[in-house]
Amino acid sequence: MTIELIWVALGGLVIGSFLNVVIYRLPRKMSIISPRSHCPNCKVNISWRNNIPVLSYLLNRGVCSACSSKISFRYPLVELITAVLFLTVALRSGLTPVAIFKWMVFAAGCIAIVFIDIEHRIIPDKLSLGGMVYGVIVTLLLDSDFFYTGLMGGLFGFGFFYLTALLYQMISGRSGLGGGDIKLLGAFGVFLGPLGVFYIILVSSLVGSVWGLIVSRSSKDTRIGQVAIPYGPFLVIGALVYYHFGDFLWLQYTKPI
Repeated sequence: MTIELIWVALGGLVIGSFLNVVIYRLPRKMSIISPRSHCPNCKVNISWRNNIPVLSYLLNRGVCSACSSKISFRYPLVELITAVLFLTVALRSGLTPVAIFKWMVFAAGCIAIVFIDIEHRIIPDKLSLGGMVYGVIVTLLLDSDFFYTGLMGGLFGFGFFYLTALLYQMISGRSGLGGGDIKLLGAFGVFLGPLGVFYIILVSSLVGSVWGLIVSRSSKDTRIGQVAIPYGPFLVIGALVYYHFGDFLWLQYTKPI
């Protein structure tokens, strides 16, 4: 199993390198296929020697080999996080087709969503709606026992947040949740089912509230409702917590007192 996990980690690093392309280009409406990867500053194409995940960043000391401009630490960070999440998926679900084509793709999408939402305050439809469609297809083909549960989860996730956002806007006159968050919870519902949606709402609300207090106290505007915070990363945290620990959490919740 050790050799397999090494290959999983290496595959995670490679996919993480591709995710960096997605994170940079998708919100800028650029093709993720062409042109070749290049330095954003000097536009010189990146050779394969300078495109080895993590290692090239370390060898080049975090700068472009052509123009010496600084390379964001986000690049090796995304690669390492992807490798770690792929390893946790392999340990959690094995190396089955469901684990590879459903849960590792799920983890990769979560990573892209977090970094795009933090930087641009958007969740592209290609990730939210695309993830929803992909989840339905891959579940139907590889995890058919979960198919109807996933459909119910998608409807519940989308419907709950849509009604919550509508109610909040009616009461406050402001938009509290973006459309991207609503679509994202629908996508997570397809992957994790209605119970997963419940836990995502619970965990994201708790983590988001704590983070909101921290940000509001460090902001000039101390009114929590006036501090703009992207909510996508908190939804991702809730989704990943439920995927990894949902069975344990459910057992604790249903355990007789």
